[in-house]
Amino acid sequence: MFFDLLKERRSIRKYEERDVEKEKEDIILKSALLAPSSRSRRPWEFIAVTDREVLKKLSMCREHSSAFLKEAPLGIVVIANPDACDVWIEDCSIASIVIQLSAHSLGLGSCWVQVRERFYKDDIKAGDYIKDILNVPDKYVVESIIAIGYPDEKKSAHDEKELAYEKIHFNEYESNE
Repeated sequence: MFFDLLKERRSIRKYEERDVEKEKEDIILKSALLAPSSRSRRPWEFIAVTDREVLKKLSMCREHSSAFLKEAPLGIVVIANPDACDVWIEDCSIASIVIQLSAHSLGLGSCWVQVRERFYKDDIKAGDYIKDILNVPDKYVVESIIAIGYPDEKKSAHDEKELAYEKIHFNEYESNE
């Protein structure tokens, strides 16, 4: 059941030293291409990275929060052409989570690295750093990188009893204050 998939999926930052099979990589990428987008504009594109040296460079795209990428056997960089659609951020975000859920359904772990509006160092944007490494044309913006691999850590599923039910409202906003 999809609900169980959502409860079980956790951010995984430690991966086994084991490649992701090409068949699984292909399923994940095809799933990304099936992600919904506003008016079917599909402003996103995906760069699958398996080269360990490139992944190591990409893992340095931010001062914090991206180092685990160097241990992942697969990174999928989600880019978009902002001129293709005014809601490209939302479309890329949807595609990013589709990638994560697809990976989880195949027994893989994943973790999102936020790139847009983040910095590599000082005044150098993380996206510009990544675009330089991957030879991405100027017209594109980098939204995220999804690290993917076989989990080398165990995390328990989310407990339904701990969900933030106070964030659900019916028919109108109900103040909980």
